[in-house]
Amino acid sequence: MYVLKKSLGQHFLRDENISRKIVASLRETLPAEGARLLEVGPGAGALTKYLIEIEGIDFKAVELDDEKVTYLLKTWPALAGRIIHQSILDMDRPFEGAFTVIGNFPYNISTQILFKMLEWKDLLLSMTGMFQKEVAQRVAAGPGSKVYGVLSVLIQAFFTVEYLFEVHEQCFQPPPKVKSAVIRLVPRAEHPPYRDERSFFLLVKTAFNQRRKTLRNAVKPLFEPAELEDPIFNKRAEQLSIDDFARLTCKMR
Repeated sequence: MYVLKKSLGQHFLRDENISRKIVASLRETLPAEGARLLEVGPGAGALTKYLIEIEGIDFKAVELDDEKVTYLLKTWPALAGRIIHQSILDMDRPFEGAFTVIGNFPYNISTQILFKMLEWKDLLLSMTGMFQKEVAQRVAAGPGSKVYGVLSVLIQAFFTVEYLFEVHEQCFQPPPKVKSAVIRLVPRAEHPPYRDERSFFLLVKTAFNQRRKTLRNAVKPLFEPAELEDPIFNKRAEQLSIDDFARLTCKMR
């Protein structure tokens, strides 16, 4: 047996149809051979039991909770040597080569996990995962949306975001107080035409840090006064496309 821990944001998926649907979505993106797969937060094994049945994959799972690690190893002995017992946020890349990520992600660190995916972007073949619905919507949002922000721009600069389906609260034990949604990230063939990655990240974060202000006032320290005369600076951050942000990096100090 195991105990649910609110401190770790644990809500375990109990609907087998949803588990199978998530795994089916993952399999659409797995390489035909030599696939390396990392599951984040296997918990009680709702996805794990299906993932370990996939033939020909190098499978690992990262789990922080001692009790869940013990439960998983006892229930599925085949997981011996495949569980990384630490936080996803602290771990190094799990494989030498390119890999795929799947998870029913802990909601209390889901945004941080997405930034971890950005750290691994050069090796990530795809990520399929369940998030709080509001977070999934933010990741997938386009310019002009009220939820379009730093996460939207930085993730979409490097990945195509597919909003796959939503999951009802009653599919979990205990039912969370929020709705959930499954999204998939697939790497873009090319990143936007920015000057360099550091400038791009800095501009996006600075612009949205004061999103109610015009861009001119929000990012003033990053540009020479003459550059700020461009009409694009009359807009607010949420009105700019990813390519707009990328192009502006070429005009930064």
